[in-house]
Amino acid sequence: MHKMTPLERAKALIPLLNAAAPRIEAGCELPKDVLDAMHGAGMFRLLLPRSLGGDELKPSEYAQCIEAIARGDASTAWCMNQGSGCSMASAYLAPAIAHEVWDDPRAVLAWGQGPTARAVKVKGGWRVTGSWSFASGSRHATWLGALTPCFDEDGTQHRHPDGRPWDRTMIFPREKAEIDGSVWHVMGLKGTGSDTFAITDMFIDDAHTLTRESDDERRESGTLYRFQAMQLYATGFSCVGLGASRGLFDAVLDLMGRKTQAWSTDALRDNNAVQGILGYNDAALKAARAGLLSVLDEVWDDVVAVGRITVPNRVAVRQATTYAIHTARDVAVAMFHEAGSTAIFESQPFERRLRDVSSVAQHLQGRRTHFEVVGLHMLGGEANLRWL
Repeated sequence: MHKMTPLERAKALIPLLNAAAPRIEAGCELPKDVLDAMHGAGMFRLLLPRSLGGDELKPSEYAQCIEAIARGDASTAWCMNQGSGCSMASAYLAPAIAHEVWDDPRAVLAWGQGPTARAVKVKGGWRVTGSWSFASGSRHATWLGALTPCFDEDGTQHRHPDGRPWDRTMIFPREKAEIDGSVWHVMGLKGTGSDTFAITDMFIDDAHTLTRESDDERRESGTLYRFQAMQLYATGFSCVGLGASRGLFDAVLDLMGRKTQAWSTDALRDNNAVQGILGYNDAALKAARAGLLSVLDEVWDDVVAVGRITVPNRVAVRQATTYAIHTARDVAVAMFHEAGSTAIFESQPFERRLRDVSSVAQHLQGRRTHFEVVGLHMLGGEANLRWL
């Protein structure tokens, strides 16, 4: 039993993650000592139901844990959020299957994108073939999930009543998949090891499948599971940005306290322009963070009151998370510039964090078009729920 709160446990890991960050990036995965510490602190179990030994945190409390981990290392926080979002699937599985997956204290479920995959209905389950990319954290995962379009044996695609394709998530032990680790050569978030995995004509029984966010399949009654995984993904990834940007800010602040610009005898801390830039960007990060946490708590209270998450709730979370991502990126760019030539050296903590924050902003959670969806909703239009 943990004696500290989840946030206290997360903050306690920051020194280790700060020190390990270069190794995490070089290896393109979380090393054993980092995984041991993360599992020991229960960082992959924060969104698991209490019935499975998880913390079942409120989103605003979870967000602060992700932010703290990201202050140490963004790739670790990204993997933590990806695995935690995937763990929301536990609320839709039969208890016996959920225990099969998460009774292992080092259990991690990872999944990725697989729009061209195919699941064909057969007696007792499905025959599944496809490949899934961007599977963050799959190198340390114990189980994999495959979101897959579903078909009858005659080729007829399963659809929702409104005509949308009906997808189902198939879960299976990681060792049953073929992992391609050759594709993850990227600018930032290198340590996530977001590999591609594939399976061919694998039989997966019905018990190991679920339809995410299906009211008919939800087995956990807690308020957290009235949220969709999308809101938790958006929240967590925005806090990866906020935490990594704050880490960069703090490193620049430390540098400013002791650096003198070339060809000058004046300390940077005495420069009025630097003082103003620090004050403004500190306020920007704090405002984006406070706005996000406030929205999350307001939405939580609303979900408690009405028993479900509404479209206005989803719009509010989308707006706050997208704004937080872009604010984090803008602050990181500004602070990196103020660090001058010191910032360009790989031996310094600046350029890696800038690349990580910039990579967060490139994710679908950071699309600027999300603000169009928000604006459309504000004007009385019907927003595309896919992006909420």
